[in-house]
Amino acid sequence: MTGTVYKSTGSWYTVKSLEGSFYECRIKGKFRMQGIKSTNPIAVGDVVDFDLETSNNKETGVIKTIQTRKNYIVRKSVNLSKQTHIIASNIDQVFLLITIDNPPTFTSFIDRFLVSAEAYGISCILLFNKMDLYDEKTKNIVEDLIHIYSNVGYECLKISAKKADNLGPIKIKMKNKTSMFSGHSGIGKSTLVNAIEPSLNLKTKAISELHQQGQHTTTFAEMFDLSFDARIIDTPGIKGFGVVDIEAAELDQYFPEFFKLKSNCKFHNCQHVHEPKCAVKQAVEADEIAASRYKSYIQILDGEDANYRTDVHDPI
Repeated sequence: MTGTVYKSTGSWYTVKSLEGSFYECRIKGKFRMQGIKSTNPIAVGDVVDFDLETSNNKETGVIKTIQTRKNYIVRKSVNLSKQTHIIASNIDQVFLLITIDNPPTFTSFIDRFLVSAEAYGISCILLFNKMDLYDEKTKNIVEDLIHIYSNVGYECLKISAKKADNLGPIKIKMKNKTSMFSGHSGIGKSTLVNAIEPSLNLKTKAISELHQQGQHTTTFAEMFDLSFDARIIDTPGIKGFGVVDIEAAELDQYFPEFFKLKSNCKFHNCQHVHEPKCAVKQAVEADEIAASRYKSYIQILDGEDANYRTDVHDPI
């Protein structure tokens, strides 16, 4: 039988068959994806082939193979630096939720996430959440960030998941697609999913006042079928995001504004660091490329750790 993985708990996988039935499946023995050193060989969104078996009067499945993925989002494993964690696969688009505070989302995190999405050909839409809570100063920061990322080419939307403000455009974009929602813990992912599809009734938790960080409410990635012909993948909150599988020489391809100018650099293999007559560095100096984006590029190029911390907002 063939089906799609809707939930992964590490040892058991909920798979929806082509006929629409759900089965609890497991892996028999070691199961490795060629070329991928991952902590989770099977991810939500994977299309798998499985056999049914009956044990204790219960029908379960044994996964045999994973069909070729069209894409996936991957990051460095938090505890195992040499391994990766596949967040989800076969995604049509990603919605990255961003808040300025409570909890803060820094540009270094945004840029790392966007680089990974670019590398695997996944379109990304930025959702600036909790707009109902912001004062004028914070709203100006949002406008500055929207200016940066919309100029690069990313679509940006201002929303309030709690008040269900401006969610119509999101639902229109989700129709007939598989969308992944991601961001830090406490940023409002589950609240947004509940606002889009109230019948799901996902659990939500308040922000921890001590550290102004979100508390994990989604333990495992899980996909849901929605009432308006759409599928959503809700993911656990992410603290750090380490970029993997990207060579230094190709990194600028995943910064669209860099790649656009690369042909104007003196050297065709310019890495935009120490080389003379670099069009990218000139654009940064002229404020045509955001300083925060260039800072993120350098940090990734230098191999900063997956849990790189930024205790103040990067320049915007």
